[in-house]
Amino acid sequence: MEIRNIAIIAHVDHGKTTLTDAILKQTGAAPEGTSMDSDALERERGITIYAKNAAVEYNGTKINIVDTPGHADFGSEVERVLRSIDSVLLVVDAAEGPMPQTRFVLKKSLELGLRPIVVINKIDKPAADPARAEEQVLELFLELGASDEQSDFPVVYAIGREGVAMRKLDDERKDLAPLLDTILEKVPAANSGAAPDAALMLQPFNLAYDNFLGRIAVGRLYAGTVRPNQNVFIKKPDGETRQGRVTKVFTFKGLERVEATEAPAGDIALIAGLPDIYIGETVTTDENAALLPAIAVDEPTITLNFLVNNSPFAGREGKYVTSRQIRDRLERELEVNVGLKVDFTSTDAFRVSGRGELHIAILLENMRREGYELQVSQPQVILREEEGVKKEPFEEVVIDTPSEFQGAIIEKLGLRAFVLQNLVQHGNTVRLTLLGPTRGLLGYKNIFIVDTKGEGILSSRFVGFKPYAGEIKKRQVGSMISMANGKALGYSLWYLQDRGQLYIKPAMEVYEGMVIGNTSKGEEMLANPTKGKNQSNVRSSGMDEALTLVPTFDLTIERGMEIMTDDEYLEITPKSVRLRKQFLTENDRAKARR
Repeated sequence: MEIRNIAIIAHVDHGKTTLTDAILKQTGAAPEGTSMDSDALERERGITIYAKNAAVEYNGTKINIVDTPGHADFGSEVERVLRSIDSVLLVVDAAEGPMPQTRFVLKKSLELGLRPIVVINKIDKPAADPARAEEQVLELFLELGASDEQSDFPVVYAIGREGVAMRKLDDERKDLAPLLDTILEKVPAANSGAAPDAALMLQPFNLAYDNFLGRIAVGRLYAGTVRPNQNVFIKKPDGETRQGRVTKVFTFKGLERVEATEAPAGDIALIAGLPDIYIGETVTTDENAALLPAIAVDEPTITLNFLVNNSPFAGREGKYVTSRQIRDRLERELEVNVGLKVDFTSTDAFRVSGRGELHIAILLENMRREGYELQVSQPQVILREEEGVKKEPFEEVVIDTPSEFQGAIIEKLGLRAFVLQNLVQHGNTVRLTLLGPTRGLLGYKNIFIVDTKGEGILSSRFVGFKPYAGEIKKRQVGSMISMANGKALGYSLWYLQDRGQLYIKPAMEVYEGMVIGNTSKGEEMLANPTKGKNQSNVRSSGMDEALTLVPTFDLTIERGMEIMTDDEYLEITPKSVRLRKQFLTENDRAKARR
């Protein structure tokens, strides 16, 4: 059977997963209602976080499909997948056109010499303009230095939600056959000319974990055949070789992994039995075989400390609270999360580096759901020194917003060292393109939502390290700090809400040093949220005012990481997210300042 290997790439929310789900349903590979987004966090947020494999059979051909994340923070998931496939479906929203992550994933594909198939999706949107989107995609190809063959890309129009595709806009809208036929015509067969008796050459591009089988490598077979109980050599990119034995082999059928007696060249298979296998290594039966090209992954851009929770409320909710348990969890995460780096040299704080706030926040959210309790420091960008010049990560930000909000956005981002590169007007909306340091984006998302009344769309992509942009004064508010332990009372919160925005509700427990809100004037303020009303036996009209409390600013992991200052910790437990000062008493804070 012929094999085709493709990846579906696109900007976040352009319809990759919906299209993949429709392909699985129409080819009978998965029942109605199943989705590639199987993780609980993916379903809640409506985004793809982890690259996932599926396989369908169409006209006697096996098509291996890899669904990739669209968010820039999970770019490392995309980079390693692209090495293992033969073509990509580049999905572009017919209304929005190419966006920052479209550029990022397309650039990686073109550099590897892949010839993409362009899918103009969501052509049923009221604002859809497929012709303009197609023209913008061609401009992007030429801008990224695509070859003549790559620029001559086939185009398929689709409505992923309805499961229909057309080669021309006025064709009959029936099913996804036009897209699947295009894949068979344009994607080279992965196993053409492969000799089944050649030496095995396999390279893992993803890792999975099984409680019974241990670490499982998901890899592409470039030559030979892999079978259970096969003795193999595993070569690191630096040439170091060790021996191992494959115990089980699986291939994909729909969304399921199926145990197989062998997997042929060109296929994507899962192999168990190699406990220390890593992404990018070469698995072969020939000790003298040349190494397969290494899989490079972009460097992390932000870093922060993970610490044991030592607040007065420590250990109340968490199952795993010790330094050893947090360390073991981070070591397990490193096995499958390639974009993450952890420094374990210190015993009480682990330095964790990732691709962005969302990348770290997803890890923290998964840890708290598993019962971990910890606290983290404020995220900082990673600075480099190259040839005596201090450099920091820069991002390109693309914003789509109603035009009346553009002034506030340009002003706020201007204060954060962002420079406007381009402004395009489409009716009542504008698309702003700005360039600036990653530091300037930390803590901006919530301000953006307020400034655009929730109508703006902000996307960013990492563009590289550039000279340091100088000091940025971001925070305009101060912290409101509890000076007492106990339960917060509505009476005291009613008075405090005039001084700023509160993070706590009545009846919530607080401790000394916990940050209970912010102050609009920008100074730090000590407050007692547990103070009740003095009781007296004198009653008069007007003495009892109705207590009307303004809705609070609910802390989540992402919001907390955005608003915290460098002398604060974010305390994360399975049920709560709290902000606190590193030094809980005023005396300790005064000493630290000295």
